[in-house]
Amino acid sequence: MATTSRRRRWASLLGVTALAVATGGALACPAGASTNVDFATHCIPPAVAGIPPIDGTTTAAITVDNTAPKVGDTVTVTYTVVKPAASNPTAIALPADIMTPTGKVTLGGAQTGSFTVAGPKKNDPVPGNGAFPSFSMTGTFTVTTPGAITLAPGDYNIHTSYILELDTPCTVTNPPAPVSETVTATATTPVNTRAISLSSASGNAGDSVTVTGSNFTPGATVTLAGRSGSAQTADKATVTATSAGTISGSLTVNDKTTTGIVAYEGSAWSADLGAGPAAYVVNDTTPVPPGSQKLTTTVKAGSLSMSQAGDAVGLSAVDFGKGGASTGALNTVTVQDFRGGPAGWSLTGKVTDFTGPGAKIDAGALSWTPACATKAGSPSTCVAGSAGTVGSSGATLASTPDGTVTGGQFTVDAGLSLNVPAFTPPGSYSGVLTLTLT
Repeated sequence: MATTSRRRRWASLLGVTALAVATGGALACPAGASTNVDFATHCIPPAVAGIPPIDGTTTAAITVDNTAPKVGDTVTVTYTVVKPAASNPTAIALPADIMTPTGKVTLGGAQTGSFTVAGPKKNDPVPGNGAFPSFSMTGTFTVTTPGAITLAPGDYNIHTSYILELDTPCTVTNPPAPVSETVTATATTPVNTRAISLSSASGNAGDSVTVTGSNFTPGATVTLAGRSGSAQTADKATVTATSAGTISGSLTVNDKTTTGIVAYEGSAWSADLGAGPAAYVVNDTTPVPPGSQKLTTTVKAGSLSMSQAGDAVGLSAVDFGKGGASTGALNTVTVQDFRGGPAGWSLTGKVTDFTGPGAKIDAGALSWTPACATKAGSPSTCVAGSAGTVGSSGATLASTPDGTVTGGQFTVDAGLSLNVPAFTPPGSYSGVLTLTLT
């Protein structure tokens, strides 16, 4: 009886070790999987099992949650072993949930290197001499370089927790394995958050106005200049940004046609490296002719503001194992530009990662399709931002251009879509979308 018991124990161990070579779970290949690739695999069972190395062919696939990321985005990757190299070689049935797979995915093309993926400790029971099911592992990498980035399956290891704690490493015999997926990354356009304010909105010709600002490049030389509509006047001064990116300096305004003041880095005005124009007018001090009376009135400048129809958006649910688009609509945003100056405005948004029960959905998985409308009679016309990824680096929702006279009232909307990975753990996930009006 003792001899029979030991034989069954070792037969069971042999079965588990062989299982570790071939599979780590019962998860099927995710929907929408990319190209399956075959590659030669060399697997070394634990020495205690007494099984020689196994050489076979693994069929695998790499899928991603975002095939067109921007530099700085985090891409979630799923490495699925579609067809393991072996079947259960024994007549002993193997229990459920005894294996934990880990592996590597190899990057090539515009960005090189590798990163780790891991799967859950989950597998269906495997009948004696039965075929092993597929298994999946997930991980992430951050995009650092624009261009085409290839992803190929790499080495993997199965850790088993049954009778003994054992590891079975499997390596790609002739690395790298074939490319299974390619993503095309684009450079991120930084959101310009530079801003300025003036000590006064008007003055006589020859008066000085103090210009303060924030979010400039630390240590940069910043030019302060007058604007007449879209043209720059001869009035200029320079200041140096502090280590915190702030500026403060005086500009003497002589040009009577001045309508605004800007501040910018570089040799010439650039909307990407500048702030403003902030509204400024030169008072008309022309003497009144004899026998005449000068009549004046004042139109008071207002402010640039926005309001929202709500502060919560419920996106549609998706199914575990399928994932896909979780959709909804941004609460309508109303922008009022009552400044009456030459400056347009820009409404941008950025989002945090979506966190939930022990997992997260990357901020780069949220995209939007902006739309905006202009109230009749408004001097400016609203322009919707481009459809695409929002992400943690941000994107433009809507804007109006600079002009001789700007202003008006606008309503801004957007369709939202969150690309949820297929095997995201069930539960509620939430992120914060922050809108900034400048």
